[in-house]
Amino acid sequence: MAGVGIHPGGWWHASDDGRRLVCELCPRGCGLRPGDRGYCWVRQHRDGQIVSTTYGRSTGFCIDPIEKKPLHQFFPGTPVLSFGTPGCNLGCKFCQNWTMSRSRDVEAACEDAPPQAIATAAQHFGCRSVAFTYNDPIIWAEYAIDTARACRAAGIQTVAVTSGYITSAAREAFYEVMDAANVDLKGFSEEFYREYCGGHLTPVLDTLRWIAERGRTWLEITNLMIPQANDSPDELTRMCQWIVGELGPDVPLHFSAFHPDFKLTDRTPTPPASLARAYEIAREAGLHYVYTGNVVDPDRQSTYCPGCGRPVIRRDGYTVGVFDVRQGRCSHCQTPIAGRFDEAAGTWGNRRLPVRVTAFVKD
Repeated sequence: MAGVGIHPGGWWHASDDGRRLVCELCPRGCGLRPGDRGYCWVRQHRDGQIVSTTYGRSTGFCIDPIEKKPLHQFFPGTPVLSFGTPGCNLGCKFCQNWTMSRSRDVEAACEDAPPQAIATAAQHFGCRSVAFTYNDPIIWAEYAIDTARACRAAGIQTVAVTSGYITSAAREAFYEVMDAANVDLKGFSEEFYREYCGGHLTPVLDTLRWIAERGRTWLEITNLMIPQANDSPDELTRMCQWIVGELGPDVPLHFSAFHPDFKLTDRTPTPPASLARAYEIAREAGLHYVYTGNVVDPDRQSTYCPGCGRPVIRRDGYTVGVFDVRQGRCSHCQTPIAGRFDEAAGTWGNRRLPVRVTAFVKD
């Protein structure tokens, strides 16, 4: 298996006629003849097996605030070492990282970054966690899983920022090593997923249920609100009611503002009034923790106690001010606050720091 970034892949089987290998990692189930790559571009049929072609190769690293993922109830205020690779298994017309997710030139786009080097770099820079983000880590599951294991051994948490578009065959192996996940629930209709993402809604809902039922991986959800696409009050109401009924009221939901990008430049950014309306719909549906994103909105980006209603985490952008959570409870009324917390918030603030992980690669 010669070649930079080439690594044996899991989750595949031979077709009945023996002419193709069928990938079982994501719901697309790509059938690959020798030399073919899957829709994601990352997985390829080589030498009688499916391989991952970007293992240990990244499009770059940056230390971000954890709130940028967005995760608001997972060690607030702390720095997270973020990275991704080329490729994606969905075809979202509105992709806001499309220069990376749609890249086909791995050699030009990537630098060497084996799992142990990533864990070492996170320790060196004092990061509380490492995030697999920018594109979807599901398509480079072997790399993400090995990196998560290296991080866990070093006492570093790991975060998957993902569409949740994964099969039941691969779901457990992937999420059992993830400490947190932000799943992008892109809309709440099959029509939206088919027209705007080139995928299906049901596998995403299955993933959300699975994560919530297992309870080991801290879960937050993001919905990018696109005007004239997925922002109707009816769709938002159905989505919020489904989250409360199927996942529970303590799963945080982030409504993020859309801006025109990639293949969807025919409409305006999300109006702030639409975000405010979505926020109220979610609260009325019974969700305890609701946020707006990609806008300046401190009141709707703060965390409120579901017991007494007081703000327990105040935010100004990505900077945490008030932090009234002690031992996982509201310091005012002792109501449990869902999430993962240290006894004090981090102080990373709004900083963004690009780093080179190649310095931590051992010869």
